[in-house]
Amino acid sequence: MRETHKTRLIKYLKNYGSITSIQAIQDLGNTRLSATIFALRELGWSFETEDIKVPTRWGSTTTVTKYSLKSVEN
Repeated sequence: MRETHKTRLIKYLKNYGSITSIQAIQDLGNTRLSATIFALRELGWSFETEDIKVPTRWGSTTTVTKYSLKSVEN
């Protein structure tokens, strides 16, 4: 099977639990995480989102979104 941004992201989330945009760039080479999440949602995947504060290089903070796979209850 050919790896794509979508398949790499699902594998990453299953292994590491969550991801932010900077992690997607650094670890997956994906510069458009929200577009990949959008495409996966259209395919039926569900995600939980959490806004988190992270430090900037200038000593302030900014808010980014942390994505994780939504648990499926059986």
